[in-house]
Amino acid sequence: MLGTSHIAPAPRARTREHAITSQRPQTRKPEPVEADQPWMRGLHADTGYLLYRLGLRSGQLFNAALQESGVRLRHYALLRYLATVEGALQRELSARLGYDPSAIVGLVDDLEGLGFVERRPAPGDRRSRIVVLTDDGRAFLRDTDRMSRDVTDQLLQPLSEDERNTLHALLLRTSEPDRT
Repeated sequence: MLGTSHIAPAPRARTREHAITSQRPQTRKPEPVEADQPWMRGLHADTGYLLYRLGLRSGQLFNAALQESGVRLRHYALLRYLATVEGALQRELSARLGYDPSAIVGLVDDLEGLGFVERRPAPGDRRSRIVVLTDDGRAFLRDTDRMSRDVTDQLLQPLSEDERNTLHALLLRTSEPDRT
């Protein structure tokens, strides 16, 4: 019709949770590795590569298990750390978790949007803010405790209980060499 204008519908509002989940790459199961291939024998002799593969698989399993919550493994690690302290400056989170400081800002923004953390004035320094776990954040961690154990059990299924304990002790010792 002449003289009528078509107005496009307003874009649908996006919540912070939707923004987090919609930016996620699709979780894919890694292709099976054929250890008999000559190129794989060299990689399988490299402990660093095997640790890398284990880390990838662990991240994939955790992210798949966390998918419905709108949280990713990096968010989860930050929440787990905050559960052990009374609050932390963002630079402390960066140093403790080994994440780039700019990544911490985004992770805290995401978690604050979900109501799992809040920024509060730092005692003794009004210019600084500490990140504190909220009651909702604590409840989320309680609700995900079983999921975390299930993912770890799935990841370490081929190992006996003694082997799991040994692996854990060795990983702890090598991941934080200054601790010993």
